Amino acid sequence: MILIPRDTPGVEVLRPLPVYNFYGMPDRASEVQFTDVRVPAANMLLGEGRGFEIAQGRLGPGRIHHCMRLVGLAERALEMMCRRTQSRVAFGRPIAEHGVTLERIAEARIAIEQTRLLTLKTAELMDTVGNKEARREIAMIKIAAPAMACKVIDWAIQAFGGAGTNNDFGLAAMYATARLLRLADGPDEVHRAQLGRLELKRHAHLGPVEPRVACVPSW
Repeated sequence: MILIPRDTPGVEVLRPLPVYNFYGMPDRASEVQFTDVRVPAANMLLGEGRGFEIAQGRLGPGRIHHCMRLVGLAERALEMMCRRTQSRVAFGRPIAEHGVTLERIAEARIAIEQTRLLTLKTAELMDTVGNKEARREIAMIKIAAPAMACKVIDWAIQAFGGAGTNNDFGLAAMYATARLLRLADGPDEVHRAQLGRLELKRHAHLGPVEPRVACVPSW
């Protein structure tokens, strides 16, 4: 991992990368072109071959921060959905009184609380045993939180109707953020693969499952 000053000859920032046509601001990820760029060897961090180590050092805390923000984002979307469905009328009564809306509100509350508790557990483990020992929980929360937020925000968009898609209420931007975080700091597929391997490792010492002799009651 090497530090390269922005004004180094050969460095050209082509454009900030948008997400579903949102963002695209200079402080976010950008497309950068390097043409014959040279920097001193002293610009290398830690040493050759240790770039991945540096990246992993911040990815654990970075992932938990993403998940905390996603819980808050989903909480906000649920609040908006509840307020909207109580004031919007369809077929002669508020949308909130329709069965599908009540079901989605209930499921959203359950999903948010489940994710919040897993996030808190992961944060506690990171504080007490460290990122390496908490990597199983970090992987779980990085999979669960974006998927949960996408679902809750999508339900909120549905409750708002067309107004939910034009970003007048900010829901479209919220969805773009949640969807992006299924990729940022490692895509779902990578975390699932890691989680699966860790789970197999936990049980490997037990060996294969042996058949058990059925117990027949004596009576």
